[in-house]
Amino acid sequence: MTGWRSQWRLVLLNSLTCGLEICVAAGITYVPPLLLEAGVKEQYMTMVLGIGPVLGLLFIPLIGSASDHCNSSYGRRRPFIWLLSLGVLLALLIIPHADVLAANLSWGSASRNQALQVGLLILGVGLLDFCGQVCFTPLEALLSDLYRERDDCGQAFAMFSFMVSLGGCIGYLLPALDWSSGLLSFYLGGQAECLFSLLIFIFVVSVLVTMKVSEEPTCGTSVLEPGPLESGWCFPHSCCYLFQYKLRYLKSGPLLCLLRTCWSMTPAIYRSYCHVPRVMRQLCLAQLCSWMGVMSFMLFYTDFVGEGLYEGVPSAAPGTALRQRYDEGIRMGSLGLFLQCATSTFFSLVMSRLVRVFGSRMVYLSSMVSFTISALVICLTKSVLLVTAMSALTGFAYATLQTLPYTLTCHYHKEKEVYMQNSKTKKLHKNGFTITRDSVCFNLDNDPGDLSHKNGISNGHAYHNSDGQEYYPPLHNHNGTPLGLDSEDFEKRGVGLDFAILDSTFLLSQVFPTLFMGMIVQFTESVTAYIASSAIFGTIGIYFATHIIFDQKDLRN
Repeated sequence: MTGWRSQWRLVLLNSLTCGLEICVAAGITYVPPLLLEAGVKEQYMTMVLGIGPVLGLLFIPLIGSASDHCNSSYGRRRPFIWLLSLGVLLALLIIPHADVLAANLSWGSASRNQALQVGLLILGVGLLDFCGQVCFTPLEALLSDLYRERDDCGQAFAMFSFMVSLGGCIGYLLPALDWSSGLLSFYLGGQAECLFSLLIFIFVVSVLVTMKVSEEPTCGTSVLEPGPLESGWCFPHSCCYLFQYKLRYLKSGPLLCLLRTCWSMTPAIYRSYCHVPRVMRQLCLAQLCSWMGVMSFMLFYTDFVGEGLYEGVPSAAPGTALRQRYDEGIRMGSLGLFLQCATSTFFSLVMSRLVRVFGSRMVYLSSMVSFTISALVICLTKSVLLVTAMSALTGFAYATLQTLPYTLTCHYHKEKEVYMQNSKTKKLHKNGFTITRDSVCFNLDNDPGDLSHKNGISNGHAYHNSDGQEYYPPLHNHNGTPLGLDSEDFEKRGVGLDFAILDSTFLLSQVFPTLFMGMIVQFTESVTAYIASSAIFGTIGIYFATHIIFDQKDLRN
């Protein structure tokens, strides 16, 4: 996949990724002041921000696997993208106009007006966070469907990571600008209305561009084509055929297909969600620990700078010296996160080249090592300049975690017979003998005429490893089925489900810190515990990353 046309198509294909990240970053950044102004207490505000990740944990496996089995005439992934995009658009309309909607629906009651405003804000925040986070799963699956080769898939997800980082930069920058003094604000009504109107415009354009560029192969169009006898003008058959045509079209519609697939697949989805292949289990464990380190850093970095470095007090009265130092620290912390996004954008652009030169294992481990060292330096120094530089360096890990795990998952699914064998079927009992894979391994001569073989296991054929000159004959069950090729493992398990599991680790990494980090800081009486915890999680992530299966050599080891 070379040439500027292919790269430009990737940019357009990932425009919705960038638009989603802009809306989620800007919307969630701007939401806490709106909740506090509406009367929500600060301790409940963090619970409101946790609604989206918790709902995502429940529904991401359902949506991911349902998109694998959807047979809509619009494709497998796009109906889910349309529906979730509609939820994001609805949230962007509700959040800035919650006070107006509450005033029109409360019929003059002040108490009912405030309660309704808070309820609408909570609905908008939960809808934006949930739909915005979950929509990345079908987008990732769409990329894997369109780019199946390993190199092409790596470039596609490198561009995906770049657009996410670029969207984060823009999303964090937009709320910092003063929109209230412009001419547009005069017509729209204020800072919030102007900002969210701009977000709606960006999001709608990004949705239309991505849907126009993505040419997803459809599965249901053949149902609607008439046969050779039905294409005639015989009147007795035309009415019957017209009714069948409309009935089949309704059945293959995106919304009905989505609901029917979700309903029928729910039990099997969660069984598959609990029985994860070993390669995915190891990848997800490393991904969870790594994301917990990165998200613990990102969620609490600004508070650490404001209280730890600048020694400000967030509860001090506005205008006092302590409050001014805290606000200055928050601005400096926001600059550090902006630089992190900028660094992540750069590494996303060169990620494919780094993988080709150094390999996936070296890139993944070096990114987490650099993150852990950066967190440790931030814990030990009081220099604002050094802390800001180290926060920018953490963007390397952020870009890596958004690229390599998804590339590896595509590689696992491309060679399912190699990487996703059921651990229960690695041994075969027959006639009192236990045949293992190691016991039937023998050497091959270099002469290609000695034995017909293929590189990699395919449909029960023999497996020949050209690197180690080893040959693994296929093992079969009593009915002739290749051993380990369970229908649940290879036919029903799609890439969307495993992408959903990877995205669930990202959501879990947000839930755990918000639940326990406050207690840790209260126990240690120091906000440095935020960054120290991220360093600890980073170290654990490095350990589990050494157990990730990056290639077939890791399987043999």
